[in-house]
Amino acid sequence: MGDVLQWYYDIPVISRCYLTFAVATTTACFLDLVSPLTLYYNLDLIVGKGQYWRLLTSFFFFGSFSLDFLFHMYFVIRYCRLLEEGPFRGRKVDFVYMLFIGAFLMLTCSVVMSVFTKIKFLGHPLAFMMVYVWARGPENLNVRMSLLGIFPFSAPYLPWVLLVFSLLLGNPIETDLMGILVGHLYFFFDRIFPQVADVRGWSLRKPLSTPSAFAALFSFLNGVDEERHAHMD
Repeated sequence: MGDVLQWYYDIPVISRCYLTFAVATTTACFLDLVSPLTLYYNLDLIVGKGQYWRLLTSFFFFGSFSLDFLFHMYFVIRYCRLLEEGPFRGRKVDFVYMLFIGAFLMLTCSVVMSVFTKIKFLGHPLAFMMVYVWARGPENLNVRMSLLGIFPFSAPYLPWVLLVFSLLLGNPIETDLMGILVGHLYFFFDRIFPQVADVRGWSLRKPLSTPSAFAALFSFLNGVDEERHAHMD
């Protein structure tokens, strides 16, 4: 038990919180303490009935305990953590803002794009977005990976390999495609657009910079980050 707790507390705070809420929500539904019908994303119920919690809970329910559930928990544990400890190390507020942007885009896509309107739980796409953002990072360009230790490939192909694997598990393709689409939009405006803007001399160079008001709201995370790094060092 001590080793499990140590492993759990070694996970950085944002990844740990997301994992905790996801497992707790799924467990509550499994025990019939909460009905999934009260959690899914429904704009009419949010606007018309004031059920604003659905804006959050739709990202925490990953279905019943199954191979698919373990599949996506692995995403959360591994790739959310790799982002938080890698390119977002020392920038926890920016990491939260990335998740906020991703969630906002997914909520919007599920309303305005007919191909995504049937997606009511958005945790799967958010996990896939994190996979995509990590895989496309220039620092991971030459990272070699394999599927089940059999099929080798480089990291940038990871989202597409996992998309095929997800389809084999019986998941609808739209769910993971939403994660890839939103992940690509974030990656483009975070990594590619600033380079293009710099070459062309555009005044707007970093459209995804964390707003000062958002940073002030989550400023406590900086203290958490510094404390953790001091403990690790």
